[in-house]
Amino acid sequence: MPALSRLFTPKTLAVIGGGAWCRAVIEQAQKFGFTGQIWPVHPKADAIAGLPAFASIEDLPHAPDVAFVGINRHSTVQAVAALSQAGAGGAVCFASGFTEAQAEDETSADLQAELVAAAAEMPILGPNCYGFVNALDHIAVWPDQHGMQPVDRGVAILTQSSNIAMNMTMQRRALPLAFMLTCGNQAQTHQADIAASLLDDPRITAIGVHIEGFGDIRKWEALATKAQAHGVRVVALKMGRSSHAQAATISHTASLAGSDAGAQAFLDRLGIARLEDVPSFLETLKLLHVTGGLDGNGLSMISCSGGEASLGSDMAEQRHVYFPPLTAAQKTELRTALGPMVAVANPLDYHTYIWRDAEAMSRAWSAMMGPETALTLSIVDYPHTNAEDWDCATQAALNCAERVGRPFAVAATLPELMPEDVAHRLMAGGVVPFAGLNEALAAAEAASIAPPASADPVLLPSDRNADQVLTEAQAKAQLSQHGVPVPRNVVTRLDALGAADKLNAPLAVKGVGLAHKSEHGAVHLNVTQEQLPAVAASIGTAEVLIEEMAPPAVAELLIGVTRDPAHGYVLTLGAGGVLTEILRDTAQLLIPASREAIHRALMSLRCAPLLQGYRGKAAADLNAVLDTIEAVQSYVIANADTLGEVEINPLICTAHGAVAVDALIRKARS
Repeated sequence: MPALSRLFTPKTLAVIGGGAWCRAVIEQAQKFGFTGQIWPVHPKADAIAGLPAFASIEDLPHAPDVAFVGINRHSTVQAVAALSQAGAGGAVCFASGFTEAQAEDETSADLQAELVAAAAEMPILGPNCYGFVNALDHIAVWPDQHGMQPVDRGVAILTQSSNIAMNMTMQRRALPLAFMLTCGNQAQTHQADIAASLLDDPRITAIGVHIEGFGDIRKWEALATKAQAHGVRVVALKMGRSSHAQAATISHTASLAGSDAGAQAFLDRLGIARLEDVPSFLETLKLLHVTGGLDGNGLSMISCSGGEASLGSDMAEQRHVYFPPLTAAQKTELRTALGPMVAVANPLDYHTYIWRDAEAMSRAWSAMMGPETALTLSIVDYPHTNAEDWDCATQAALNCAERVGRPFAVAATLPELMPEDVAHRLMAGGVVPFAGLNEALAAAEAASIAPPASADPVLLPSDRNADQVLTEAQAKAQLSQHGVPVPRNVVTRLDALGAADKLNAPLAVKGVGLAHKSEHGAVHLNVTQEQLPAVAASIGTAEVLIEEMAPPAVAELLIGVTRDPAHGYVLTLGAGGVLTEILRDTAQLLIPASREAIHRALMSLRCAPLLQGYRGKAAADLNAVLDTIEAVQSYVIANADTLGEVEINPLICTAHGAVAVDALIRKARS
């Protein structure tokens, strides 16, 4: 990774080009308090934005620490080469028309490769990016207006979209933005490398990444490891949930997983929380800035309105958070502070009996900060007409944070009803000022996601064309070699059915060579030896698979693995059998996954109660189920260079074992 500190904390800035964007870079740098030298470069202009211009890069007094290259794409390559040869600290490549334009110009990828070659060891940002604003050191290399202010410490945001970045700088939520950077095409300098370099600055309190695609997943694994070592949380605004798998698939697994499952599983593996919208993303960073990560997902919620308490409870129902019941000691403290007319509970509607009495409010709110509470949340909307009467709530929140020393937040149900001046006052006292109740709950959920214990690197995917589909019998034979339990079976022609004499009825009889046997009426169950000839003949295939029926199931599961070119091999666990597509009850992991992670994924399924014994029925042999999943994983790891997908559906789970009664494998030809 190229060294980035010189680029991000420059003392000299070269601005190459004379257009409006370049003039804006000079103006924004001056406006933001940059105290270093600014050198415009233009072959014909005497001055740009009031500063004397140099005719060429070679004419500069010495190599600049950073250069903003604001000229056309072909000239950008030449300028970057000259900067690299001169020993510059780095460059922001503003021009577009590189790999992002491949659909319109097939030469654009080659041009981007030329740009990277021209840069050599000099770090470049982009191309197709705005640059960065470093509010810690009063540095803006940015060709447009922005809303950032100098700060002593704060959060860093890295985006793949310049417009989203500019919009986020305009936030009015009291979030201290320390660093905003746009990555563009990441032709040379990867987003994860940049984030990792920012971790070396102790003034960065949290990092937010807007991601369109991961690229090199090893870099993200390294970032997550470094962030955990530094105690700094990383959260993501990841695009792509709505996209669909492009390739035609033959399994349930692929249609259930879709193209986003690998991305989500990868973020889960790294312990990087994913937010769904910009407001929640910013509010999560605010929470992390004030409190760091939360030590759990238990919340206490306080309101002086039963309606607000109900609203918050309903919103929280969709989140992985909960409201711990009050302890006896908490109830006693609350009754002392509130009197007999208030029903004490969590969430708490404390009515307005103690409103305006900041001390009484402090005592009541502090009592809600129980042993299982990771964050206490008081709902307060400040009127924009006259909020003087709401100062008691602000002071009570500040008192709670100071006296109890546990995370405390004030949330306005409407974002615009959290005044910026109040938000700054709360934050200065260690209280999180949330602009929006739904955003507050999203932030609490995200901040409760703890970084995982160290995990093995993700198994990288093969790029071989997996165009061979094994027969069910072949698939079962290969899986059984790795420990997957399968029924005793034979594959035979219709004139040799005696091969099945040693199998114990009842039997399952299936056609061989059909991709979707059930749709062709080519699966018959509970067949006796006497019925076998007629049933086999009715199927209509030259060969049939005959196997012993599995015992009655406690539950049926799907175990599937699909190759995701961007993220590795995605292991999907879910409800199996005929209800697979209907219930769509699944969880995804990346291979290799630990037995503990597999167990957690199974227990997260809606069908998990069946595995544990539902309403007095026998529980499944969970160890046998886990053994089978690990056996499938073993097969995938051993065949990663050729494998496209694997599916067992269903895995019959019984009280005394598990058996794979149907299996599919798609792989490249040897």
